[in-house]
Amino acid sequence: MKLSSIALLSLLAAPCATAFTTTATGRSHLSFVVDKSKQLTTQRNAFKSSIFEVSDVTFADTKESIVKGGRDLFPLIPKAFEGIEKIGVIGWGSQAPAQGQNLRDTLSLIKSPITVTVGLRKKSASWQEAQSQGFSEKEGTLGEMFEVISQSDLVILLISDAAQAKLYKDIFKAMKPGATLGLSHGFLLGYLDSIGETFPQDLDVIAVCPKGMGPSVRRLYEQGKSVNGAGINASFAVHQDKSGKATERALAWGVAIGSPFLFETTLRSEYCSDIYGERGILLGAVHGIVESLFRRYMKQGMSPEEAFLESSESITGNIVKVISKKGIKALYDQLNPEDKKIFQQAYSASYKPAKEILQEIYDEVSSGNEIRTVIMHGNRIDKYPVGKIDGTFTWQVGEKVRASRDEDKIPLNPFTAGVYVATMMAQIDVLLENGHPYSEVVNESVIEAVDSLCPYMHYRGVAFMVDNCSFTAKTGSRKWAPRFDYILEQLAYTAVDNGKVVDDQLIKAFENHSVHQAVEECCKLRPPVDISCDVATTTREIVIQ
Repeated sequence: MKLSSIALLSLLAAPCATAFTTTATGRSHLSFVVDKSKQLTTQRNAFKSSIFEVSDVTFADTKESIVKGGRDLFPLIPKAFEGIEKIGVIGWGSQAPAQGQNLRDTLSLIKSPITVTVGLRKKSASWQEAQSQGFSEKEGTLGEMFEVISQSDLVILLISDAAQAKLYKDIFKAMKPGATLGLSHGFLLGYLDSIGETFPQDLDVIAVCPKGMGPSVRRLYEQGKSVNGAGINASFAVHQDKSGKATERALAWGVAIGSPFLFETTLRSEYCSDIYGERGILLGAVHGIVESLFRRYMKQGMSPEEAFLESSESITGNIVKVISKKGIKALYDQLNPEDKKIFQQAYSASYKPAKEILQEIYDEVSSGNEIRTVIMHGNRIDKYPVGKIDGTFTWQVGEKVRASRDEDKIPLNPFTAGVYVATMMAQIDVLLENGHPYSEVVNESVIEAVDSLCPYMHYRGVAFMVDNCSFTAKTGSRKWAPRFDYILEQLAYTAVDNGKVVDDQLIKAFENHSVHQAVEECCKLRPPVDISCDVATTTREIVIQ
């Protein structure tokens, strides 16, 4: 369906998230505002379920509805999936192997007759990989992509974003009338918006978007079996609800893949925050931070090994672990007075330069420019394949440091912490200023970084983190990491070296920021399992040679 030119222009001119947003289901995502003791409490993302228990959680000055996951909820899944006999998981990239296996294992555990079938191109290299994980053409759990799409009641489309943009017409044509289209990213909506098209009106359109790379979704599902589940938090969205069952089906999908808690968003808000976040602190920014600090510390007289220890290792082996369990403010509060001064100096100098890049990224994403970049990159990928990014001196040193690592002796460098946290807070502020709810802001800027992505960099370096993410993510990370590297060195570190006075107002704003309570609340919802990247797993993990 084509949108009118006026509607299209209005849509493209609007921000990805606003104070009031409404999906195609007609549900408002900002319900009411009440004044209690002169403190505003805003209800965001209120939804209902007749199957899963919905809880209200207070994040700073807002209240949001969530569903807490767990294996004890698995028996409720068949009721929520009522009317679905076959789930087609299409693709075998970052998310598909994890979600396909998790769905299959969950449904098998509760003895559900629902079949999970992986759909691939028959001659693809992924066909054998799917077979090695137990999916079989003979048993009806592996098949040609479009055949699986045409037979499935729920089509979970997990091919690359660039491929979705190329094939969406054929995919829509192949789907059964009344079927449900499931996405794990709002990219396709962003692309359809940019060309003035919409999803077919006879489909339910839902999304479950894990806030972490696919391999971590599988690893934590496997590692959480003995503690009522562990996994990666996920947002969910109901974009079209033709059947009246879309919310329950989205929640069932999220619970089945092991999400510790599910929060509601919209597809537009999701793609803006997700594409933006992975170019920021999740992937691109942290890469740029490490490269710039590594060089800086070496110039100050450190050995290469010391410089890597005080930059990359300090982030992945200490800073993010504190944030994961206790929050951002706890990291700051535990510093001694002298280290706190160093942190403030680095934070004050880094916040605005980082925010300049982050605002540019958000503008590029919300305008559709970044989506077009990904599609163009996909068009030339055969000629210019994604290259290796950990061959520089920084990461060669890192390999040596990891080989002799003592986890108990990894330092918490206050300057490194100041740069990293300033960038994280700048990312948070851009999202909040553009109307995103705290659940989405915290998960896209904090939880995904500390619980899913940085553990991979800690285990095997930056490429192991970046390249186990989606094509869209690894493309954006490579594009924006050098920008963070450059601006920090040119503006932030020179300000420190030139003795620029700490901005006390900026530090006070950080100390009293409303997001700290929201992060601490998310820490309470955190499952008790830390991801372990060095234990055996059935997930697919990528190492570009």
